[in-house]
Amino acid sequence: MATIIRVQLLFALLFFMISCQGDKKTSEGQSQMKKVMAMHDEVMPEMGVIGKLVRELKKKEDSTAIGLQYKSAREDLQAAHESMMVWMREFGNRFDSDEILNGKELTDQKQQWLNEEERKMQAVKEEINTSIEKAKTLLKDTN
Repeated sequence: MATIIRVQLLFALLFFMISCQGDKKTSEGQSQMKKVMAMHDEVMPEMGVIGKLVRELKKKEDSTAIGLQYKSAREDLQAAHESMMVWMREFGNRFDSDEILNGKELTDQKQQWLNEEERKMQAVKEEINTSIEKAKTLLKDTN
């Protein structure tokens, strides 16, 4: 858990520092890097929502049909959370702080990776939002 918090804080700090670069001329890669980090920053607060929903769903799980729906929704939330953790770890392994924070020019290989990471983050964002919506709807409809 402490590792997750450290990773979350690192990405929050990185995004803040990127946002504070002001009017500095940005390259296409730097602009794309900001876009990817903005997507990350948009869904990162949802990790707390996921935790809350997981706890609510877990309390309602049992062997009935609706209890199994709670379990399925909980598992979807946990999978979305894990997808975010994996994305952050892999992203951090591919790019150094100068590339993320200072707009250091990307090699052709790193630009390809950034293209991949943008697609991955979009998929993670959709997975998170979909799983949250499913859980909220289930809890609302059964209360």
